[in-house]
Amino acid sequence: MAYWLFKTEPGCFSFDDLKNRPDMTEPWDGVRNFQARNFLRDQVQIGDQVLFYHSNIPEPGVVGLAEVVRAGYPDTTALNPNAEHFDPKASVDKPIWYMVDLRHVRPLRTMVTLERIKQNPLLTDMPLVKRSRLSIQPVTDVEWRIILTMGGGDGQ
Repeated sequence: MAYWLFKTEPGCFSFDDLKNRPDMTEPWDGVRNFQARNFLRDQVQIGDQVLFYHSNIPEPGVVGLAEVVRAGYPDTTALNPNAEHFDPKASVDKPIWYMVDLRHVRPLRTMVTLERIKQNPLLTDMPLVKRSRLSIQPVTDVEWRIILTMGGGDGQ
């Protein structure tokens, strides 16, 4: 099992939106960065745990936990000319973009803001702190436990 941080703008898709989907599950589509795509296609697996991060708001941060319930598969929104994330270069034979399915697990008791993460000397190596704009980022076991503890949990 691996740990990840998935970023989303809550105005587009929030943690509450995930909770309110049937079975609290939703495809994580629309990723259009090759490195993030490679993570989804090649590394993110069923059972992996996800820090759900709200970005591009006045106080961004980790708000909850999700779990991967379906490993990488072709992103169908790339094939739909009416979809926001349509890519005319994608095809059924050469999908280009990938997605996974996430299931809502639980909110954190306390949101772990980006500011708090930056202030923790044990988290200085996180891609998030190094200003990575990637929407999918790996998280180490230690970083995972620290953020869960900061969010009011026991780090497990």
